[in-house]
Amino acid sequence: MENETRAAAPFGLRHAYGFAIFNGLSSQIVLGSPIILYGRQLGAGATVLGILAGMMPLLVIFQLQASQYVPRVGYKRFMMNGWSVRVLFVFVLAAIPLTAGFLDATTRLTLVLAVLFLFNLLRGISSCAWLPWITELVPSGLRGQYLTREQFCVNLAGVGAFALAASVLGNGGAEMRFAMVFLFSAMVGGVSLFFLKRIPDVAIPHEEATARGPVPWMQLAAHPPFRRLLWLNLAWAVAYGGLPTFIVAFLRTHADLKDGVVLWAMVAFFVGGTVSTWVAGKRLDRLGSKPAVILTLLLGVGLSIGWMLQAAGVVETTLARAMALLLVLGLANAVFLAATNRLAMLTVPKAGRSHFFALYSVVLNLALGLAPVVWGLLIDGVGARRGHALGLEWNQYGAFFGLVTLAFGIALVTAGRLQEKSASVESLLQELLVDDPKRALSRLFIRG
Repeated sequence: MENETRAAAPFGLRHAYGFAIFNGLSSQIVLGSPIILYGRQLGAGATVLGILAGMMPLLVIFQLQASQYVPRVGYKRFMMNGWSVRVLFVFVLAAIPLTAGFLDATTRLTLVLAVLFLFNLLRGISSCAWLPWITELVPSGLRGQYLTREQFCVNLAGVGAFALAASVLGNGGAEMRFAMVFLFSAMVGGVSLFFLKRIPDVAIPHEEATARGPVPWMQLAAHPPFRRLLWLNLAWAVAYGGLPTFIVAFLRTHADLKDGVVLWAMVAFFVGGTVSTWVAGKRLDRLGSKPAVILTLLLGVGLSIGWMLQAAGVVETTLARAMALLLVLGLANAVFLAATNRLAMLTVPKAGRSHFFALYSVVLNLALGLAPVVWGLLIDGVGARRGHALGLEWNQYGAFFGLVTLAFGIALVTAGRLQEKSASVESLLQELLVDDPKRALSRLFIRG
């Protein structure tokens, strides 16, 4: 655990939270369920939906090449250039639904894929400056607190974005309604640049600025604590990678919910993410990342079993049940990301920091990108087939959720090998389930 004296947060760091909110409002529409629903409206199958979901993380691979330019350009300038151009492509995306009068659905879907490719290419390249920038900007004793607050902002933005999308799309997503939602995404993406520009810049560490020569990627990956974190992220990505996408598809097809209802259900996912500040917050800096990671993976196992039972018809799929599971999934995802990013900041040395973080992002995002494509192929491959085993009916979504359960179990085993001086998961549960409720009751009775 971290025992350093806490430093004050940089004054300009508040602009990072503003950037997280407005960038979240934009990206949750372009990269989240609204674009998946638009793809479904244009006739995309599960494999194409997997490509739509996986394109963003897959294109992060270009960070490996781009990371060598970050020390030369500077963190802030590198981010600003890439983020500014990518916003322009969201305006182009907003125009595609307006072509419905003279372009068929297949052509419009092709245009969506092309625009999202360019958008995500720019995002993938420019974002390699973000984690090194924030690592240098935020004092080490405040990183867990900052990362959970950032997750709160991102998920709060998700609540707003999906509430807006659900209200506009209603029971059916007409082309004009999708155009309005995408235009909103473009406009708030432009506002996010205002806050990004005001985040304080930092000097490139001397160890990184003076590094020259070819990057020893295999040597970086072999760094023992870093290697174990990479394996954990890989296992998590396989389990989580296609989950939000195919939960949307499952609710839309299996449960026969309308687009607007599905989006309202997904709001619960982001509400769960906002709770992460209470669950983790300062606890990450005090108890360590490892117990939080293990807890989120235990939740992942339980959640995927819940979805599997619904797909098998053992439990009825209702809106209330779906929202409850999505709320916990949003919480687990936000805590996992904050905990692992904090652990990466502690693990990565200053020498070659941009390269370490590029490798970290690429491994995680490649797996996150490939997972929905593979899961989509599996779901399309199973198709309408049915089978019975272990007292359950196994269909395309039952098989998917069953394999996701197995993947979360493997990730849980991997998490036990993380190298960190941390408290136990029992200590975290003791605080969450016993100590905090006890303190809350004490305050209640004292005020009474």
